[in-house]
Amino acid sequence: MSGYILQSNSAFQIKFDYSPKLIEKVKALPGRRWNAGEKCWEVPAINRIDVERFAYANNFTFGLPVEQQFDIPAMPELQVDIPLKMEMFPYQKQGVAYAIQKKRTIIGDKPGLGKTVQAIATVLHYNAFPCIVVCPSALKENWRREWAEKWTSKKAMVLTDNIRTTFPRYWEAGLADVFIVNYESLKKFFVKSMPAKGEKKRLTIKDIVFKQQMVEMFKSVIVDESHRCKSFGTQQTKFVKGLANGKDIILLCTGTPVMNKPVELVPQLGILDQLDPFGGYKGFINRYCAGPNNASNLKELNYKLRTNCFYQRDKSEVLKDLPAKMRQIVYCEIDNRKEYVAAEADLMNYLIQYQNADDERVERAMRGEIMVKMGILKNISARGKLQDVFDFVEDIIASGEKLVLFAYLKDIVGEIKQRFPGCVTVTGDDNEKQKQAAVDTFQNDPSCKLFVGNIIAAGVGLTLTSASRVAFIEQWWNPAIMDQCEDRCHRIGQQDSVNCFYFLGRETIDEKIYEIIDRKRVMVANVTGSEEQVQESVIDDLINLFNQK
Repeated sequence: MSGYILQSNSAFQIKFDYSPKLIEKVKALPGRRWNAGEKCWEVPAINRIDVERFAYANNFTFGLPVEQQFDIPAMPELQVDIPLKMEMFPYQKQGVAYAIQKKRTIIGDKPGLGKTVQAIATVLHYNAFPCIVVCPSALKENWRREWAEKWTSKKAMVLTDNIRTTFPRYWEAGLADVFIVNYESLKKFFVKSMPAKGEKKRLTIKDIVFKQQMVEMFKSVIVDESHRCKSFGTQQTKFVKGLANGKDIILLCTGTPVMNKPVELVPQLGILDQLDPFGGYKGFINRYCAGPNNASNLKELNYKLRTNCFYQRDKSEVLKDLPAKMRQIVYCEIDNRKEYVAAEADLMNYLIQYQNADDERVERAMRGEIMVKMGILKNISARGKLQDVFDFVEDIIASGEKLVLFAYLKDIVGEIKQRFPGCVTVTGDDNEKQKQAAVDTFQNDPSCKLFVGNIIAAGVGLTLTSASRVAFIEQWWNPAIMDQCEDRCHRIGQQDSVNCFYFLGRETIDEKIYEIIDRKRVMVANVTGSEEQVQESVIDDLINLFNQK
């Protein structure tokens, strides 16, 4: 069947997949006109005989077509061993098996299900090195550690200005297997020349001259948060496309490949060179972007995606494979490094005096001052990573998920509230009635996606099980307090897995605190001392770490 015809009292609506030949035939019908809103041709009802002849000659039917059955095949099983440092979950192995089969794939699992390791394992299977990873700036260090420390021992490096022209030498010398770059730096590293702004009315990828040696050296491309490439009108998308051209292994990672409308898939499919199965650009637009909502034939689109180049699992589908709680570190490059370095130097100088103190009263007073200076470092780091936190929150909310976000400082909570005015908050300033109202709104209102709580005020007694994602901008000294915050979303008897994200400023006090409280977790479970004693133990360790530095 080529297409179908719908009839109203005044006109026939003729609908079909894009075809230049059919368009010419329709144009021969009397009174025909194009209805842009409905994405169809209309012919006045008085021309019934002409329409019937057209339908018979071109195998069209009157009325809606019988809905096709789109049976999506089961995910394949992984049949090969991939040398990773840790074992993948069963559903992750299935994802890798799919990506190995297809090679050019959108890994679309929902946030927290481990898209990173699936991409890494696929590239590792094919030994497709050197590999280039394109990701948001906030995730560069995470990708480096995932490659070089957590899952493999491959040498991974972040591209910086110092190696702008020389980074290929690192691959040639065996010093790097994986290179990591943020979207905003693609032009700097990979574009040789392009028309100046305003020189061309419409910039195309053919107008961009890429640095051939630096583009062609890569055997595989991973694009994280690929939904950022939602329009070929942006330079960013063109740069990614130029980097991916001709590569056998192209993996796009995103839990939200479509943020608003199907048309946003077009650039991502174009980057994968996977538009042909969908009828090319025009075929995709005509078939899947029609109607008043610019969305049509969605079941068919889903079927074609999943059988060609896309898979996605929701947490509910893979819950049996997941532990009750999972912790993940998100390393951030703080944007106020100069301020932090000065404050850290002040602390180091003070520690020297502390070591030389021989009077117990002086030592006790200085210890209190050290706590104040450490608090200043925590404050600076918290402010320095806020933009990364904002990007993370926006991605989670865009995926339709809820998030519980913990902080300590009032200023930090206030900035989050200002950025996301629809969120609800619980701080030490709230009475019990206000706290409960915030909890009820978050638990019961589907449109309320973000809960922001003070670690102390919201860390105990509240039930926030409508979310299965918890994130921390700041940390408390006591690991038990952090665990209690995590457990606001994970209650006894709950059949869910909670993802706990810790935002740590790279090379800041955050890393030291996390390392210590993580070690202390086992001890806290058995300790018989008071919370103050545990807290003192953590602080002693921190002072020792700074003294070692």
